[in-house]
Amino acid sequence: MIHHEAVGDGPPVLLGSSLGATSGMWDGQLPLSERFRLIRYDHRGHGGSPSPPGPYEIADLAGDVLDLGIERAHYVGLSIGAMVGMWLAANAPGRIGRLVLICTSAHMPPASMWQERAATVLAVGSTEPIADAVVDRWLTPGFAAEHPEARSRLRAMLTSADPEGYAACCGAIERMDLRGDLSRITAPTLVISGADDLATPVEHQRLIAEAIPGARHEIVSPAAHVAAVEQADAINRLIEEHLS
Repeated sequence: MIHHEAVGDGPPVLLGSSLGATSGMWDGQLPLSERFRLIRYDHRGHGGSPSPPGPYEIADLAGDVLDLGIERAHYVGLSIGAMVGMWLAANAPGRIGRLVLICTSAHMPPASMWQERAATVLAVGSTEPIADAVVDRWLTPGFAAEHPEARSRLRAMLTSADPEGYAACCGAIERMDLRGDLSRITAPTLVISGADDLATPVEHQRLIAEAIPGARHEIVSPAAHVAAVEQADAINRLIEEHLS
């Protein structure tokens, strides 16, 4: 079973992190535990979760969440965490209440980008060679300069990832195409973009919001890919409003 921890009381809310980040990425959302039971988890190959042999698919990561045995919960995900949320909302609709999708995409070509990243990590046996380039896309330069401790903490999460598990998650994104699933999502959905996100630009979220019936789209600024860290207060207001 994947590592997870719960805090707070109220309606359960699952929190799915970015590729390369642990559940600690959601520390800025802990104030929401005053109203909700927050259940943060680590994807396989990340944090305290095991790293079974690959290849992985998004459905495998979603199956890990279903195996936690939570009958029904709201779901908030960022990046690959939101990809898992889309899969769950389309394929296990009875298990998902409301859905929040942050800085994500339903389809992320070219495949070569993910293949090269996985190959680099596996060749060295560490995520260290890619760490600076990845984290530089997670935060805007201004925020990273003003909050070096936040950048260092995120970088440490990334370099702690199991290289084989991380590479297998890259493969899951490489092969992912959730575009055909979006019209089947019935959960009330909020899609949030970081205005400065280079990893999954705003247009990716706009396409998701247009394809999910009734979905709402919001943009926070300034914010790069890990907007839940950079704009924690704004993200929390949007989450609380949508889940309430």
